[in-house]
Amino acid sequence: MPLDRSQVVHIAALARIGISDTEIDAYAGQLSDIIDQFEVLNELDTTGVEPTGHAGELRAVMRDDSPADSLPPDAALSNAPRREGEFFRVRAVLDE
Repeated sequence: MPLDRSQVVHIAALARIGISDTEIDAYAGQLSDIIDQFEVLNELDTTGVEPTGHAGELRAVMRDDSPADSLPPDAALSNAPRREGEFFRVRAVLDE
């Protein structure tokens, strides 16, 4: 399905990109080729194929989250460059 110049200009406007007159012809051919590939996909029989969100199987690669006791304050702050009591001391990031 070849696209004409006005369709390419319309697509460029929707995408909010500026294209020159010489680019219109090049994009018309490229976009037409892309649409042709989708037409090939439309010819496939997908009866009984359930829609998926991903092409491959997803699986969690991280361990299960399980509750555990927190570190004692001294252990948590042992490598802190600056501390104030049982808290990390950081530079101010907001002006008052």
